[in-house]
Amino acid sequence: MTLIGGVSVGWVWVMVKINLPLAPVERMVKESGNAQRVSASAAKALAEVLKEYGTEISLRAVKLAGHAGRKTVTAEDIKLAAS
Repeated sequence: MTLIGGVSVGWVWVMVKINLPLAPVERMVKESGNAQRVSASAAKALAEVLKEYGTEISLRAVKLAGHAGRKTVTAEDIKLAAS
């Protein structure tokens, strides 16, 4: 269950205080679909979705690293958490 302002995974609630820069998000939309213009509200909406999804993946990756007895999250943890 995803909630505005953070992510709820099971009984854990995590607040994420990171804002993605809008310019790269706008560029992503433009390059992926040949859009000529992207509204500020569209860029902000996509940035919020990416933040929430990224937070969910990060939480899963941290659990995977911990289960493997590691404190360091690896690229493999992220890829596995995203699959």
